[in-house]
Amino acid sequence: MLSKTIRIPGTTANCGPGFDAVGMACTIYNYLTIEETGNHEIHVEVEGEGIGQIPDSEGNIAVQAALSVFDRVHYDHTGFVMKMKNAVPLARGLGSSAAAIVGGLVAANCFTGEQLSTAELLDMATAIEGHPDNVAPALLGGVTVSFMDDEMHAKSLRFVPPTPLAMVVAVPDFSLATSAARQVLPKHVAYQDAVFNVSRVALLIGSLCSGDYRYLSSGLEDKLHQPYRKPLIKGIDSVFVAAQQAGAIGTAISGSGPCIIAFTTKNAQKIGKAMVLAFQSQDIGARYYVLELDTQGAQEVL
Repeated sequence: MLSKTIRIPGTTANCGPGFDAVGMACTIYNYLTIEETGNHEIHVEVEGEGIGQIPDSEGNIAVQAALSVFDRVHYDHTGFVMKMKNAVPLARGLGSSAAAIVGGLVAANCFTGEQLSTAELLDMATAIEGHPDNVAPALLGGVTVSFMDDEMHAKSLRFVPPTPLAMVVAVPDFSLATSAARQVLPKHVAYQDAVFNVSRVALLIGSLCSGDYRYLSSGLEDKLHQPYRKPLIKGIDSVFVAAQQAGAIGTAISGSGPCIIAFTTKNAQKIGKAMVLAFQSQDIGARYYVLELDTQGAQEVL
């Protein structure tokens, strides 16, 4: 029976001021396998993160993504089992839904002879997710700057910083749905806040492209979404301070949270421990990962 397995990186999006536009692929991975069964049924098996929470039927978002590929290329499947082995925490701001969507799309595309281009897969992933900031780095790897063109097609500029940068991610023991994090955002923002973010996201991309991180801390500042989401993440200010005192270059909410990400070129373990202790001081359990930039994106595992 035909079988295809895909490795998909987790992602951090927004990266401070780059709301719904900037994303980075991280070296934490989910594995997704589509295996033909011939019984004309669809079944999902989950291992690791999300076990007991992720739907095990056609309602699974990865299954829906795979079926959209089958429909687009006119492939009449004869039943399959989808096996998901997940390391990306669920609903924490590390792109778990994007990984599922991209995994389903890429696995189904490989399964059917790679008839769809990367650009088509990015468009399809964005349509399912609603925005490209997580799905683009999950698909492409590296740092991505994404936008919708005049015809509402997703486009993404991908690059890899010339100077290595570690990402220390503190993962608190509670989840935060993206929908809930979006509900607290204002419908309008002050002109000066928009100008502030334009300057900061330019500084962020300039710092990353050049590998000159002297201004990265300022480049991670934001006034469009983080101030409104901070009340949803207990202890966030103390975690930011702890990370910076331990040597972090800068900090941000990862995606819509509640994970907090610190960027650094040294002392990553010290920073991670300090962030966990800061959460614990607020009676919140937490763990941390030290991650690097994934440069491959979603890849078939042979």
